[in-house]
Amino acid sequence: MSITTAQSPYRTDPLTGLRIDLTAQALVKTNAVLAVVFLLIGGLAGLLVGLTRWPTVHLLPPDLFYMALTAHGLVALVVWIVFFEMAAIYFVASTLLNCRLAAPKWAWAQVVLMTVGTAITTVAVLQGESSVMFSAYPPLAAAPHFYLGIILFAVGALIGCFVFWGTLVIAKEEKTYEGSLPLVVYGCMIAVVIAIFTLATGAIILIPAFLWSVGLIGSVDPLMYRVVFWGFAHSSQQINVTAHVTVWYLVAGLAFGAKPMSEKVSRTAFLLYICFLQLGSAHHLLADPGMHASWKVFNTSYMMYLAVLASLIHGLTVPGSIEVAQRRNGLNNGLFEWLRKCPWGNPVFTSTILSILIFGFIGGISGVVMSVEQINMIIHNTIYVPGHFHATVAGGTTLAFMGLIFYLIPVLFQRQLIMKPLAVLSPWLFGGGIAVLGVALMGAGTLGVPRRHQDMMFAGQALAYDYGGINQLLMAIGEIGGVVSVIGGAFFILVVVGSILFGEPVPANAKNIVAPPADAGGHKEIGAGGFEAPGTLVLALTLFVCLVLYYFVNFKYLATLWPMS
Repeated sequence: MSITTAQSPYRTDPLTGLRIDLTAQALVKTNAVLAVVFLLIGGLAGLLVGLTRWPTVHLLPPDLFYMALTAHGLVALVVWIVFFEMAAIYFVASTLLNCRLAAPKWAWAQVVLMTVGTAITTVAVLQGESSVMFSAYPPLAAAPHFYLGIILFAVGALIGCFVFWGTLVIAKEEKTYEGSLPLVVYGCMIAVVIAIFTLATGAIILIPAFLWSVGLIGSVDPLMYRVVFWGFAHSSQQINVTAHVTVWYLVAGLAFGAKPMSEKVSRTAFLLYICFLQLGSAHHLLADPGMHASWKVFNTSYMMYLAVLASLIHGLTVPGSIEVAQRRNGLNNGLFEWLRKCPWGNPVFTSTILSILIFGFIGGISGVVMSVEQINMIIHNTIYVPGHFHATVAGGTTLAFMGLIFYLIPVLFQRQLIMKPLAVLSPWLFGGGIAVLGVALMGAGTLGVPRRHQDMMFAGQALAYDYGGINQLLMAIGEIGGVVSVIGGAFFILVVVGSILFGEPVPANAKNIVAPPADAGGHKEIGAGGFEAPGTLVLALTLFVCLVLYYFVNFKYLATLWPMS
């Protein structure tokens, strides 16, 4: 049903009871559809990269490999994710705060600029003159429109951030909510703060690179470019971390009626992201001679630990809140009855829980270890690095966003999911494939296999090197996992596009899909041993043990490579 006011039309969603601004809905739908389109493009480019790095297949020659690698890095790592993040912040700001979206014309300008910028950069890559990979380090020079497209994309994203801030101001002035910002909105606000810092940093280095490409300045210092670039590039992944953690909280509340175990602690953890998370960029610079050793040690130890602390808090409180909700609803036997009886047939839940597990146990542990200066020397510039960020960006962010998209199709597009068995299967295939890819590439990288190379053996080159059968096996296993993840992603896209185009309309009398508050279950005495969430505590301790063991195994391996006499 729809309600029209003098200022803006609204409708009340029968599935959630949320009042949705139709202008915001159109923008959210447009950004989300474009995101899925670019996920398809990025995934296809990634498939070509994987089939080339698979030693037995070795699909593409060097020129096409670097073209596909550049396209995959930009589109899958940045474009698809930022488009969906624009959709998410518009939805959260307008719908959860029950207000109209600020400056919709500027929001449409965001869509246009980001789309045009992506198209311009993609054309530059496909023309074959800009196969400089995601990092585009000088003295590698891309065509001028390669940089121009990225700059336009960034300007569009910056406009979207300010539209979000404007919506918060409107909600405050019109008193559409009481007290503090809801936690999910607060998390989005933190992501937007990091985004503004990230985009400003990108402008500082990409504008000079553009001026260099058109001949207006003589050169760009390579070392300074690397320092500033990773302030932009790695921080862009911190936006993703903050965004997908926010999605975890949102899904826990919508699907389970869960409340944070301590909202103050969760808000503090988000604040730690602003203060310390960007300093994770330092691990890309640990081999660079221009950074002082004291700076490297300080940023990769004390500051990094505070950023990790924030993620550990979220990794404990989100599944902990789900456990508490399940126990309050009667699933209070043993350590893991609450987990066994979660809705494993619901792709919204499975996408979210797999995102938490892969991000924590694979992406998180590897990120902490590779940020230690001494251990970083083993794995710097090896295939370990792509293994790590596939676990964080694909396993963490993409899976979380997949779950939210499954939820929003009936809410925003007002269509029921089709091919539900494929919808249920897709997170498992995608997440399982990414997990195998990440672990295998990290193993090969630990043994020295380089990244950014079309042929790990350098066959026919002056520096040809035989990495041995174990590395070829690891690369083959990893790329098989990559192919499986592409199949899972294809199923996801098929379900999403098919549901939007051919799904049955959601009936006006549809059952509300928002779970009631867990307190309504009536079970007050829960948990065991004085802990409300003992199962989550066991999982958290397991993660910690894995982290410590992996940490010391890497130091032991380092000692065998650099023996002390």
